[in-house]
Amino acid sequence: METEWYIYPLVIIAGILAGIINTLAGNGSAITLSTLVFLGLPANIANGTNRLGVLFQSFIGYYTFKKNKLVISEGAAWMIIPAVIGAMIGATLAIDLDARSMNLAMGTLMIVLLVLVLLKPKQWLSFQKPDITRIKSIKTILIFFLVGLHGGFIQAGVGILLLSAMVLGAGFSLHYANGIKLLIVLAFTLPAFMLFVYNGQVNWFWAILLTIGQSLGGYLAANFASQYPQANIWVRRVLIVVILVAIVKFFHLYFFTFT
Repeated sequence: METEWYIYPLVIIAGILAGIINTLAGNGSAITLSTLVFLGLPANIANGTNRLGVLFQSFIGYYTFKKNKLVISEGAAWMIIPAVIGAMIGATLAIDLDARSMNLAMGTLMIVLLVLVLLKPKQWLSFQKPDITRIKSIKTILIFFLVGLHGGFIQAGVGILLLSAMVLGAGFSLHYANGIKLLIVLAFTLPAFMLFVYNGQVNWFWAILLTIGQSLGGYLAANFASQYPQANIWVRRVLIVVILVAIVKFFHLYFFTFT
């Protein structure tokens, strides 16, 4: 079936929105995955196709935060390495995991995260640098392995989990968390994406079109978060909205998935 001309700019706009949401909070992949499925791609192809835009958006966002000196690299390996290992396992086992049970677990987890975001505003909005000794722990390794496992399985929602793990588990504030979050996403998305490429589960045309939008969205959002004095307040508000949407989404999928 021939694609109408107006679909192409709409796909780019979807990419821009996803890039903005992914950079400021997370779960922007809910937009891109829905768009790709609407275009007629099977779920597994959509899952792989989505990763190219995430790669470029993460790199551009990370570079922008780093240029504005909002990235703390010390201790990053304690988060990146277990996240990459988890992502490789998640991407490999994606087909075999029980999607319905995962949706229930994710919906429940999002409710817990929403409560924590609402109850601990000072921890999210402060400008303090993280305690590096707190990052270098077995707890950090376990937390980021589990986050990577989810990210390898399906990209949607991983940004929210990363921010929550960094703020509540590793002691970051939003002011410093977003930059390193994008580096972690970049690190574990690359090998996961290569697995999808190897298995022929990437539609390159739609991947490139979404990448154009996601790269622009990531650049705009990272500049906003780096330069606007009250960005943390707005990022937290976006995060709350995204978590609420994710709660509805995951519980909807749980109750209406029977296979």
